[in-house]
Amino acid sequence: MSHNHSHAHPATVSHGRAFAIGIALNVGFVAVEVIYGLLANSSALLADAVHNASDVLSLVFAWLATWLATRRPKGKYTYGLRKTTILVSILNALLLFGAMAAIGWDAIGSIRNPEPVASVQVMWVAGVGVVINTLTALLFIKGQKDDLNIRGAFLHMAADAGVSVGVVIAGLLITLTGIMWIDPLISFMIIVVVLWSTWRLFTDSIDLALDAVPRHINLEDVRNFLLDQKGVMDIHDLHIWAMSTTAVALTAHLIMPAGYDDSFISNLQQELKDHFGIGHTTFQIELHDISEGCDPGC
Repeated sequence: MSHNHSHAHPATVSHGRAFAIGIALNVGFVAVEVIYGLLANSSALLADAVHNASDVLSLVFAWLATWLATRRPKGKYTYGLRKTTILVSILNALLLFGAMAAIGWDAIGSIRNPEPVASVQVMWVAGVGVVINTLTALLFIKGQKDDLNIRGAFLHMAADAGVSVGVVIAGLLITLTGIMWIDPLISFMIIVVVLWSTWRLFTDSIDLALDAVPRHINLEDVRNFLLDQKGVMDIHDLHIWAMSTTAVALTAHLIMPAGYDDSFISNLQQELKDHFGIGHTTFQIELHDISEGCDPGC
């Protein structure tokens, strides 16, 4: 019985400039939304501000994850601190649930006691949000194809642009109709959108914290891929889990005939990385006596 470890740590592409620009733009815009939301008495604008603030946190956490991926393990943390990004994602989701509850309560109050809304100001501020969120999303449009962490940042900003469009529509409808309850109605629509994406974030984070197979990887596809390799007679104890929001690990026991080529492991590791994006692999080889017979493919 022998152990073979093949650890390939994918090079982390730096998006520091994109994160810095995106965070600065959105922090400034959140401040503007809060100020004008209070001045214009718009719960929809305040709801959008909370949503944008949550996505600023998402950008910060995504940036932190990228940085942590470059840190070497130290002391008792033999895997490093990669999983802190998953724990923070759970915390972020819980905070979002609380924030949406507060926004919902405020919107209910606006329905019971409607007050005038400066709809033109709401339209202008939300219009700026459409531009800022679109520009921020474009900063990550290239990296999102290969990095799930960057993809999350891209999707958050793209969704924000859509939500800001909704706020613009609310301001326009209030201007045309004078109906004040349109503003809290849009708030509830924003809450639904945020809760939908937050629930997905929450459940995905819980799955990763419990070492579930990442959503983008099919366990049976990986198992069949390994069984199809020349010389592999059987496989057991196959485990695939996320080490962080960007790194995936795999361990497995492979039953193979004695005298297998040592280059087999390094080649297999590269193929797993190319086909499935699994870059941290550990294999235990269990030797099979060829004289006992084996399957035709071994």
